[in-house]
Amino acid sequence: MEGKILIANRGEIAIRIMNACRDLGLDYVVVYTDADRDSEHVQRNITSGHGQNAWRITSYTDPNDIFAVADFTGCTAIHPGYGFFSEDFRFARRATERDRPLTFIGPNWQVIRDLGDKINTKRVANKLGIPTIPGTDAPIYNEMEAEEIAAGLLEEQKQAGTENPSILIKAAAGGGGMGIEEVTEIEQFRRVYRQLQNYAKRQFGDGGVLIEQCLQDYNHLEVQLVCSRHGERIHFSSRNCTIQSTGRQKRVEAAPGFHSSCFDYEFDEKKLLDQIVKYSLKLAAHVNYDNVGTWEWIVSRSGQPYLLEVNTRIQVENDISARISYLNDEHPNLIREQIRLGLGEKIGYKQKAVKFRGAAIELRIVAEDTRRGFAPWIGTITEFSFPDYDWSVVYSHVPFDRPYPIPSDFDPNLALALVWGEDMDDAKAKAVQFINETVIRGKDSAGNRIITNLEYLKNNLDRLLAF
Repeated sequence: MEGKILIANRGEIAIRIMNACRDLGLDYVVVYTDADRDSEHVQRNITSGHGQNAWRITSYTDPNDIFAVADFTGCTAIHPGYGFFSEDFRFARRATERDRPLTFIGPNWQVIRDLGDKINTKRVANKLGIPTIPGTDAPIYNEMEAEEIAAGLLEEQKQAGTENPSILIKAAAGGGGMGIEEVTEIEQFRRVYRQLQNYAKRQFGDGGVLIEQCLQDYNHLEVQLVCSRHGERIHFSSRNCTIQSTGRQKRVEAAPGFHSSCFDYEFDEKKLLDQIVKYSLKLAAHVNYDNVGTWEWIVSRSGQPYLLEVNTRIQVENDISARISYLNDEHPNLIREQIRLGLGEKIGYKQKAVKFRGAAIELRIVAEDTRRGFAPWIGTITEFSFPDYDWSVVYSHVPFDRPYPIPSDFDPNLALALVWGEDMDDAKAKAVQFINETVIRGKDSAGNRIITNLEYLKNNLDRLLAF
């Protein structure tokens, strides 16, 4: 393959993209801010002199900085990773339509635009007969109209005998758990609506909102798709992302999405998983989806699925899908696949070539106090080590051989740890062993010991795939 890729991201995802580029024989460039100077994604590269491939920028969210580096270094493509510009259709459009165009490693910008709007996604899904959460399927900007819809949804839940009925007000252009507020009483609605609309305007540049029924007892599932510009579509099964922080940030994920060893379901879990995969592929075909993407689902205790949204990017947890998948008896690398397809190659294999077996768990290790609302901990890590097994892998930008001050500019995510086994019970046991053998030490400016979420992760393993 030919090309030179600018990696427009930081931390562990930048490192994973770097490694994928090396595997494909592609040259690359990384960018960093002053706060990230000590990060491994910088230190593993050359920051000055001959062969420099790491360049300082003022911000990861300044497109002018990023395009300037791409032009100066002769890059031909740009990989946004996740977050930042990964789902910004304006950035993707600019990259591909500027005087010196760059290949955007992701879906085409029209697809990012159309699926990035939750309201539009819901409307298209409804037309295709794909179930969505009861609520609006058109932009709501008027407070009185929004309140009337909210009152109707609350009343419908009361009539159906729902305990503690509630609704969600969601920023239409939001994502990653951002821009969502819950309302349980109609008297609260106007105040919360105004706050969220103002937030949406500031954060996303669009005050449009969704008003939806809030499902109280559900699991959050995802379907991993890999598609190409040549009309090929492959799925890599499902995963479960139900265990989240109070801010709706994922903490423990597992694949496959359901397994009978974890819970006595009221539905046929295999049939349900096949159904949401089929729905996901149907929507992907309709919009001519052409890269890696994730279809997010909410599944009720009774087994009713609802399409939540589509993430038009690689996700943090992509590798747990790969760890239960086998292509020519090896785990596929979905970031490598994403780059390959983004540069125009065909998938080159059929769905039947992908075999699924076993189970996998991802642990998001974060410096945070889970007993105090997942409050971030900031300080310096002095010791950082993980066990090394053939059934585990760790992705991290934190160095293992020197102290690392956690930058306060970003969330204090430290590492992703993945384990896999013959079945979910085996994977859970390995996850416990892995956590028990992990060592993370450090102190803050007052000399207090580091606080991490390791104990929280271990204590929540028994909740996996359960209602």
